[in-house]
Amino acid sequence: MMKPKTSSFSTSSSSSSSLVIRTKPRFSPYLLITLLAFILFASILYGRDSFFIFQQQLHNKHNTLVSTLPSPTEFTELTELTNPPPPPPPPQQDLSNSSESSNKEEEKKKEKAAAFAVGETEEGCDVFSGRWVRDELTRPLYQEWECPYIQPQLTCQEHGRPEKEYQRWRWQPHACDLPTFNASLMLETLRGKRMLFVGDSLNRGQYVSLICLLHRLIPQGAKSMETFDSLTVFTAKEYNATIEFYWAPFLLESNSDNAFIHRVSDRIVRKGSINKHGRFWKGADILVFNTYLWWITGSNMKILLGSFNDEAKEIVELSTEEAYRMAMKSMVKWVKQNMNPNKTRVFFTSMSPTHTKSIEWGGKEGGNCYNETSSIDDPTYWGSDSYKSIMQVIGEVFRKSNVPITFLNITQLSNYRKDAHTSIYKKQWNPLTPQQLANPSSYADCIHWCLPGLQDTWNELLFAKLFYP
Repeated sequence: MMKPKTSSFSTSSSSSSSLVIRTKPRFSPYLLITLLAFILFASILYGRDSFFIFQQQLHNKHNTLVSTLPSPTEFTELTELTNPPPPPPPPQQDLSNSSESSNKEEEKKKEKAAAFAVGETEEGCDVFSGRWVRDELTRPLYQEWECPYIQPQLTCQEHGRPEKEYQRWRWQPHACDLPTFNASLMLETLRGKRMLFVGDSLNRGQYVSLICLLHRLIPQGAKSMETFDSLTVFTAKEYNATIEFYWAPFLLESNSDNAFIHRVSDRIVRKGSINKHGRFWKGADILVFNTYLWWITGSNMKILLGSFNDEAKEIVELSTEEAYRMAMKSMVKWVKQNMNPNKTRVFFTSMSPTHTKSIEWGGKEGGNCYNETSSIDDPTYWGSDSYKSIMQVIGEVFRKSNVPITFLNITQLSNYRKDAHTSIYKKQWNPLTPQQLANPSSYADCIHWCLPGLQDTWNELLFAKLFYP
C-alpha cells in the first residue's frame, strides 16, 4: 500500500513548532498549561488532516486499482493461469428435441460395436425380403457326396431323388446383395471359440449345413464329430474351435428331451426350467436358438408346474401362443443373465415352414410337397402351418426386451420352397407298408430339407448378420 503524502503535515508541523518557540519568553506554569492545550489541539487537528489525507490516498489508490483491473474475461483467464479450474462439464443438450436422433445414434453405435462385426449392411437393405433366382454357376455351395456329416434323413440324392433343381436356387434380396459366404473368415473368427446351435432337428439341419460349408478347409486328420447324449460336437483342431448342436426342442425341460427317443404323443413342458439345459450352453461365444414345430400339437400345451419327479404332478393347460410366450421369455432372461453382449452374439431363427397342403399353392387337394420340383412364385404366399400368431409373440417379446438377440427371419423366404423338402428321398427307419408305397404322399417328409439346399441359405443369412449387422 502506498504511504500518505507528508508535505501538508510537514508544513503544518513546522509552523506550529516555530510559533511555540517564538512565544516562549520564559518558563511558567500558565505557559505550560497553554502549551499542553495547544499540543492537544494540534494533535486533534493533525489526526483529522492525516485521516483525511490517508482516506484520500486510499480512494485514489482504489480508483487507480479499479482502472487497472482486467475485464471479467481477462480476470477469468488470469485466475485460470494461477489456479486452473477443473475441466468444464460438457454443454447441456436439448434432450426434448434430440432424443430421437440420439436413440438412432445409440442404435448405430450398438450395431457397430456388435461382437465379430467387420462391416455393416447398407442402409435400406432387408436381406430377408427378396426372391429366388436360378443360379447354375454358384449353386450348390458343395456336393452332397463330399460332406460326410449329413444325416441319412437329409441325403436326398443318395436316396433316389431323380433331379437336382432344388439345389440351383440363390436368394436375392430386393435392395442389395448378400455377402458371399467366406469359410476362411468364419473359421478364423471361430478360432479358440465355441459356436452352439440349440433347438430341434431343423436347427440341427442348419448346424450340419454350416459344417458342410466349412469342413473342406480343414485337413482330414484335424477334424472330428462326436455325440454325447443331447450334445453333438464338431471340432476343428487346428483352430481350437468347436461347432456344436444341443437337442432341446422346447428350450425348456420336457418329456421329449431324449435326443434319440422323443416321439411322445402327450407332450409336457416344465415351466421355468430353462437352466436344466442352459447349464450346458454357458461359455458359448455364438448361440443360435430355434423352437417352433414341437409346440404345434393342434391343442393346448400341457405345462408342468412342479417337477417330473413329483409323484402327484401339477399340470395346467395353456394355449399354444401363451405357452410359447413363456418359453421365449425364459430364453430372453437366460441370455440376459448369461451372455456378455460385448463379446458374444445370440441369434434366434424363426419358424421353419412345412408344405403339407398343396391346395394352398394351387395344387390338388390331398397333396403335399411330394413330387414338387419348383418354388412358389406368389410373393404373398404364407402357408397355414406357419402360425402368424407365433410370429407376433416373438415380435412382442423381443420388442419389450433390451437384450440383443438377432432375429433370423427365414420363414417367408422358406415358404416359397415347397420343392426343397426331403419328401420320400430319405432313410426310412421303419419298413414301408404296401399302402404307403402305393401312395407316396402318405409318408413324404414335408418338414425337413435336403442338403445341400435351402438351409445353406439360412447360413448365408446368419453369416451376413454375424459379420455385417
